[in-house]
Amino acid sequence: MTTELISKLVRFQKPELSLPYLNGIDEAHIAALFGLEPDEYRSLRDDLDKQARAAAAELLTEPEIAAQVERLPFAPGTRVVALGESSTADRLSWFEILRHMLQLHRPDDDITLTNLALAGATTTQVLKGSLAFLQPDWVLCQLGANDAQRLGRDGERVVSAEETVRNFDLLRGRAPQARWVWLTPTDMDEKLLAEFPPFLAAGISWRAADHAATAAALLERPEVVIDTIPATRPTPDRRLFEPDGVHLTLAGQVAVARVAVAELSRLS
Repeated sequence: MTTELISKLVRFQKPELSLPYLNGIDEAHIAALFGLEPDEYRSLRDDLDKQARAAAAELLTEPEIAAQVERLPFAPGTRVVALGESSTADRLSWFEILRHMLQLHRPDDDITLTNLALAGATTTQVLKGSLAFLQPDWVLCQLGANDAQRLGRDGERVVSAEETVRNFDLLRGRAPQARWVWLTPTDMDEKLLAEFPPFLAAGISWRAADHAATAAALLERPEVVIDTIPATRPTPDRRLFEPDGVHLTLAGQVAVARVAVAELSRLS
């Protein structure tokens, strides 16, 4: 594997979560799965964490953002869990940026943020996760993009739209005691996506219209829903997407973090 590919895998993949039968796997064995020595793996992981923390610190220099973080409705000792796919599993994700903002701005509140997101996961796969065992106070969930993956440019969805909606209901029932907040799938850059060689070779694709339909279904739910599509709409002046057109750059994740913090702060 190339250095670039290994770095991307470390950024998005967390074997200790995606392979639950490896419960308790140590760092050396995780590193080996990437073909790395432990110190190499640690260096890559720590660098990503530093980038997320730096993004959080920069956001907090804005008085409005700092005030919003102060108003976030997480009481001291609160347990917050994220469910999601690569958009949240990303070590540079909006959720990791949120975690750092709380650590930097409210360090004495002892708020625990646990990221259970799995790159590539569908809503069906997440149903079998460990959420029920954690007894969270809050669940922040961003799912549905992988459900809408299509087999071929114009093929069928991996998970039907009807099944996705059903799974949202089932997921909600996995932690009935928690307060749920849903985030819609992000937008995408369909031009980049259509030209990305690995997707062409694998015969898979996505459509922005499918993400919009998932967002519309979520917005009908009784819980709070944060629409991330407007904040991640491609524009010529911002590089929000990686070359695959689906995964967000750090700038794209910061855009989602801004929206998430603003909307969550209104719940206090």
